[in-house]
Amino acid sequence: MSDLFSLDNVSVQFKVGRKILRAVDRVSLAIAEGETLALVGESGSGKSTLGNVVAGLQVPTEGTLAFKGRKLDRASWPVARRAIQIVFQDPFGALDPRMPVSDIIAEPLRIQGTANAAERAARAAELIEQVGLPVDALNRYPHEFSGGQRQRIAIARALAPRPQLIVADEPLSALDVSIQSQVLNLMKDLQAAHSLSYLFISHDLAVVNHLVDRIAVLYLGRLVEVGPRAELFAGPAHPYTRALLASVPRIGARRSRGRAIVGEMPSPLAPPPGCVFHPRCPLAQDICRTEVPMLAPLAARAGEAACHFRDQVA
Repeated sequence: MSDLFSLDNVSVQFKVGRKILRAVDRVSLAIAEGETLALVGESGSGKSTLGNVVAGLQVPTEGTLAFKGRKLDRASWPVARRAIQIVFQDPFGALDPRMPVSDIIAEPLRIQGTANAAERAARAAELIEQVGLPVDALNRYPHEFSGGQRQRIAIARALAPRPQLIVADEPLSALDVSIQSQVLNLMKDLQAAHSLSYLFISHDLAVVNHLVDRIAVLYLGRLVEVGPRAELFAGPAHPYTRALLASVPRIGARRSRGRAIVGEMPSPLAPPPGCVFHPRCPLAQDICRTEVPMLAPLAARAGEAACHFRDQVA
């Protein structure tokens, strides 16, 4: 598979008083055509900021972006934006309560000026059925729907301009557990039907295990591990990934190998020297406190990890 979207050495910084908050720190990553890539990590790890960069909602402070191999700049970004859509965490806050569903779904087409009124209406009717809602839903308003139904409407809106990549930022976290699997299955079906790529942002590894092809683990703005889903679950190469997996509940199974995460994530305004995970890492040694580990290939399996002991963890 060829790369659809790539980031090279991307950083995002914000000024907070007299300090600099480095929300994303020198991240290089690619999303292939037809792939679902999960971006996982705790709250405050920089996941949503990085997702906003991919969606074109946040300009990186450093680094370059490319779409289909072409470096993105002021001239090329507008074309890429039409091919990239986003589904937000809160399905109610993301929908204008004053607009009927038909107008909500058609809004990207109206803004982009790529369809007339009749074409927008036809596209809305087509998509409302594809996301599993009746056609008469088009005449109703967001407050008349459940959370899961509102997220289906948000997904239909994202599909309206026929994107190639959808950034899904915690799209299930506001939904009941009983509804989450339905929305996940819908996303998988739509991916097959529309040849979509997904950047799926989540803190829940149990959720991404059922949807994604690869997983990228982010901690304090830095990538600490990237690898194929099955292999990463079978043998995590970074202590942070191992701790995240240890916290995933497994019904009827023995307690997971490894320890759950202890302590609090340090402030991104004052990240630790060396490996940013070392204050919480059970394997930390002197080198971890002074030298930043680079993301490098693993010896035993596909994937990369940023750990001085990457081939000794699993």
